[in-house]
Amino acid sequence: MSSTFQISSCRGRYANCTIAFALLCTMVWPGHAGLVDFTDRFLKTIENQWGVMAVPRLQVWQKLVKNNRGEASGGIKLVNTFFNQVPYFTDAQHWGQTDYWATPNEMLASFGGDCEDYSISKYLSLKEIGVPIDKLRVTYVRALNLGESHMVLAYYATPDADPLILDNLIGDIKPASQRPDLQPVYGFNDEDLWMGGSSGQKGGASSVRLWRDLLQKLQKEQQM
Repeated sequence: MSSTFQISSCRGRYANCTIAFALLCTMVWPGHAGLVDFTDRFLKTIENQWGVMAVPRLQVWQKLVKNNRGEASGGIKLVNTFFNQVPYFTDAQHWGQTDYWATPNEMLASFGGDCEDYSISKYLSLKEIGVPIDKLRVTYVRALNLGESHMVLAYYATPDADPLILDNLIGDIKPASQRPDLQPVYGFNDEDLWMGGSSGQKGGASSVRLWRDLLQKLQKEQQM
């Protein structure tokens, strides 16, 4: 598979997060303002809406991100493993909607998500850790073994690299050349949109309506 790999239903695996959450709770981190700087008001809102156990899940994510700022290689594996532990649900099961893109806070607080939610949460977490966005593409694929549309996150070490694929279907992070089961459709990040093997279209990501909706939700969360 070429380095122009660009990626709805999708599948995932249930797993017990308790041990990983407990281990991560022991971490400490340097200060940094950003996506995971929660106010007391926000955490109280989360607790009221999703229950008392929702807050520790967000705090563990906070620690994971802040502990790994500037550590792209290690952060990629940790972020992938962390979010893959969240139980899989379809949007219809979880949100009562055909297609809903959750913020990482929504995914962790509600403790469930689908392939879009895994991929977006990984993307936003790695961006917060400090991975340049030109190395990341939220990517739609056709999962050939399932006969379904699917979403993954692709990481490009260099512009022409064989990207690494962060996927909730499998635990291992493999290069795209070792994932013949995934057929690229399109990919995007904050700035660009790629269709198949085309060059990036600046500002193209703004044409993805659900992405625009997600960014608006993130803005509201950060103002709480």
